[in-house]
Amino acid sequence: MSRMIRPPNSRATGVGALPHTDPVLACDDVLDIFPEFPYAPTLPDRGLLESIVFNDSAQLPGRLIREDRLLYDSTRDNTAAMEQVYLDFVEENFSRYALDEVHASAFSDMMTRSLPGARVLKCQVTGPVTFGMQVVDADKRPIYYDSQLVDVLSKMIALKARWCENEMRARTGIKETLVVLNEPYFASLGSSVVPLDKGAVRAGWQDIASLVKGGLGVHCCSNTDWSFVIGLDPSVISLDAYTTATEFLLYADAIRDYMERGGVVAWGIVPAEYKLFACESVDSLYARYCAIRTQLTKCVAVELFDAQSLITPSCGIRFADRNGAGEIQRAAAEISRRIRAEAKIP
Repeated sequence: MSRMIRPPNSRATGVGALPHTDPVLACDDVLDIFPEFPYAPTLPDRGLLESIVFNDSAQLPGRLIREDRLLYDSTRDNTAAMEQVYLDFVEENFSRYALDEVHASAFSDMMTRSLPGARVLKCQVTGPVTFGMQVVDADKRPIYYDSQLVDVLSKMIALKARWCENEMRARTGIKETLVVLNEPYFASLGSSVVPLDKGAVRAGWQDIASLVKGGLGVHCCSNTDWSFVIGLDPSVISLDAYTTATEFLLYADAIRDYMERGGVVAWGIVPAEYKLFACESVDSLYARYCAIRTQLTKCVAVELFDAQSLITPSCGIRFADRNGAGEIQRAAAEISRRIRAEAKIP
């Protein structure tokens, strides 16, 4: 089973995508800004295969890319490929589910780095809900609505997540890893327009959690059914706190209980969209974060809040240049520095 990570004590890290097209520069920037809690970024501006869903799709049975769309080819017999996924899951044979430089150039580069000051290394994998809702079959129906396909999908992602954490430990020498499932489609939980069966969502999560040995988190950059997400007991809940903190804080008691169990909240307080970021300052964003901290510590011990919090951008940074992305990430690092100094956290 996945487990809780050590308290990050209000350190800062990034989230997913960067606008870089050079993986070396992307990893240089991450390690410069977040030396204690680095992450392997994704670089969708390098090409289609490095964008969300596509970057984790190499082992999808029936994968078909046509006109820049990722499809499931239901016109051919994919039984053998699907059975192989089941067999690999049962036998924990994750070696076939590797990321390569074509799909994950920055991950590959990060695996060549020395990380002497890092406490945790993080990466991101597309979650089964988002993956399954983005890929459609010949009838233009999302494969997430096919019970057999979604079962295969969750097991395929479990194997990929397990490969990622194993690779991070084996290649970099890091002792603690965090794999975060990128799940923007969690915004549809409870929706009547885009219905999601919570039982299926939970089953998929449990498949992945059963195979991952280190930390397993979830990122959703929209409002969602936070009580359901908290109930999954992820190692980390990563959210867009810049725009959805009000809704998230409605679950203050559940957040307190989650933190007491060792859960970490990654507060995405720095807007990842540069146009929004340009309208703010580090001072204004720090004040926003302190307002969240003040509100939640009415029912959560301040020491617990500080111990179980991370500071991040609100989402992956794509629509900016390298300098803009650096400004956004350095703002997160500065907010972390200030709160740690105020709370006298070593």
